[in-house]
Amino acid sequence: MSNGTKLFVGLFGTALMFTFIIGLAHSISTGFAGFWGGLPFTVIVIAVLSMALYDFWDECVRRK
Repeated sequence: MSNGTKLFVGLFGTALMFTFIIGLAHSISTGFAGFWGGLPFTVIVIAVLSMALYDFWDECVRRK
């Protein structure tokens, strides 16, 4: 796969995942669970999104 295609598809997939996960964390924190009930999930979300961002950088952006 060419570098441009890999960059575009990786960015699109990562952005789609970010949108879904952040929306899910927002709905949990503002819904029935409240802020303190959603806090553990929010911490997990931050860890997972940082790993996804690193993987995108490692696979698509960094020159090997």
